[in-house]
Amino acid sequence: MKVLMICTEKLPVPPVLGGAIQTYIEGILPFLKKEHDITVLGVSDPSLPDEETLDGIHYVRVPGKVFEIYRESVVRYIEAHPFDLIHIFNRPRLVLPVRQAAPLAKITLSMHNDMFHPEKMDPQEAENVIQEVSNIVTVSDYVGNVISDLYPQAAAKVRTIYSGVDTNRFLPGHHPKMQKIRQEIRRANGLENKTVILFAGRLSRNKGVDQLVRALPELAKKFKDLALVIIGSRWFSQNDVNDYIAYVRALAKRLPVPVVTTGFVAPDEIQNWFAAADLFVCTSQWQEPLARVHYEAMAAGLPIVTTARGGNSEVIVPRENGLVVENPEDPNEFVAQIAQIISDRSLMKKMGEKGRELAVSRYEWNRVASELLDVWTHAQQAEHEQTHQEYAVEPLQQHTAVELEEADLNQEESKTEQKNKRKEKGRKRKGTLQADRPAKQEQNSTGEHVSASEPKRKKTLEEKQPNSPAATNHKSLVLSSSSYELPVFPRRKGSNDKPFRAFIIGK
Repeated sequence: MKVLMICTEKLPVPPVLGGAIQTYIEGILPFLKKEHDITVLGVSDPSLPDEETLDGIHYVRVPGKVFEIYRESVVRYIEAHPFDLIHIFNRPRLVLPVRQAAPLAKITLSMHNDMFHPEKMDPQEAENVIQEVSNIVTVSDYVGNVISDLYPQAAAKVRTIYSGVDTNRFLPGHHPKMQKIRQEIRRANGLENKTVILFAGRLSRNKGVDQLVRALPELAKKFKDLALVIIGSRWFSQNDVNDYIAYVRALAKRLPVPVVTTGFVAPDEIQNWFAAADLFVCTSQWQEPLARVHYEAMAAGLPIVTTARGGNSEVIVPRENGLVVENPEDPNEFVAQIAQIISDRSLMKKMGEKGRELAVSRYEWNRVASELLDVWTHAQQAEHEQTHQEYAVEPLQQHTAVELEEADLNQEESKTEQKNKRKEKGRKRKGTLQADRPAKQEQNSTGEHVSASEPKRKKTLEEKQPNSPAATNHKSLVLSSSSYELPVFPRRKGSNDKPFRAFIIGK
C-alpha cells in the first residue's frame, strides 16, 4: 500500500528536537517500510529540507506550528498525492479535512493524548471523526478508556498498542558499551560514589519535578550518598527560564545533596544519562497518557517510581520493576516509595533486571510496528460498507452500481455521436419552433419538453422517477465545526469505468 503518516504540527520528524510522537514514528519506520511505501508528512524545520527520501522513506515537511496553517498545508498535499491509507497521529481534528481531500483512502488514527475531550473538540465533530476512521490506536488503556467512555460507539475501533524503545541504544550502566560513558558522566558532574536519582521530562507543574525536589531533604536524612539529576527544559529544545523553572532551581539550591540540571539533552545523547543513573522517578501530577520515559528507564535497567496518574502505572509490575505513588501531590509518598527501593539493594538490582527483561521482551519497536501493521491490514481488508460516512439532514440511501451507471450524463457518447445528435435536433427545431415564441421549448428524446434557456442534459432514470433514490437524496450536507463538505457519490475510477457526475444541492 501507499501509506501516508501525518505527524503533529509541533515538532519535526526525525525527532531532532525530541518529542514522544516523533520518537515513536522514527522507531517503527524501519519495520513499516519493509511492507509498504511510506511517506511521512510533518512540520518544516530550518535544520531539515522540505522534502527528502532517506532509507526508502519519503519525508515531506510543510509549514505549521499553528494547527490551522498546518491543516491547510496537509490538505493541499493530500489533494495532489493519492494514498491507499492515511495514518494520523494525535490530531483527530485533521480527520474530516483529510477525508474531504482523500474520499477513497482508509484512515486510521493514533491517540497519544486525550484530544477527544469536549474542551478540545466539539462532540458532534468527534462523533463524525469516529465514524470516519477504521481504527483508533492508543498508547495506553487509559487513553482508550477515556475515548470509549465519552463515545461508546468508538469502543469497537479502539486498540491499545504500547510504545517501544531501542534496547540496543538504551542499555544498563554496567553494560560493556556503557561502562566508560557512565564513569565519565559521573566523574564530570561530581556523582561518583552516589546513588543517582534521575528525572527526565519537561519542566512544568504537570510533570511535577518540584515534588521530587521537596522529597529530597527527608530522604537525605536516611541516605547519605544521594544525588539528583534533572533532565529537561520548559519545552523540548527551548532552555529559557520561566517562573516554574526558577522555583525548582531555588528549591534545589537549598538541598543538602548535589543536584545536576542539564537543560535540554539531544535525543541521541539522553541514553547516556540513563546509564549514569541508579533509579528513575516520574512525578507526573496530571492524567498522563503514558510517558515514554518509562520504557527508556526499563531498557536502561533502572528501577522505577511513578505515579498513579493516567496510564503510567500500566507498565509497572509492583515490586518487580517498580513502585507506584498513589497520591503524587504529597512529597512524603515519594519519600516512602523511593526509600523502599534504596534501602534494599538486592530489590533494587532485581527491579532493574526485571525492567530490562520487560523492555526486551515486550517493548521493542519491532513489536510496536507489527501490531500497527495488523491494524493497517484490518483496515485494508475490512468490509467497507461505505467509502465514507455521509453526514446529511436525513439518512442518504446508497446507490447500486447499476444506478450509478444510469446516472452517467451521456458523457460516454463519442464526440461524433454527440455532434450528429445536435445536428438532428437542430433540423427538428428549425421546422417546429416559432421564432417569436416567448418561452422556447424543445422536445427531448423521451418526448418531454424542456426550456431552451436551461442547460441541456439527458435526464437519468432516477430523475424520471419521483420516488427514486436520486430524486430524494439531494440533501444539505452539514459537518459540525467544519467547513469541509463530503462528496455524495465517492467511487474509485478504474481503467474500465465510465465517468459520472454527482450533484450536491445544499447550503
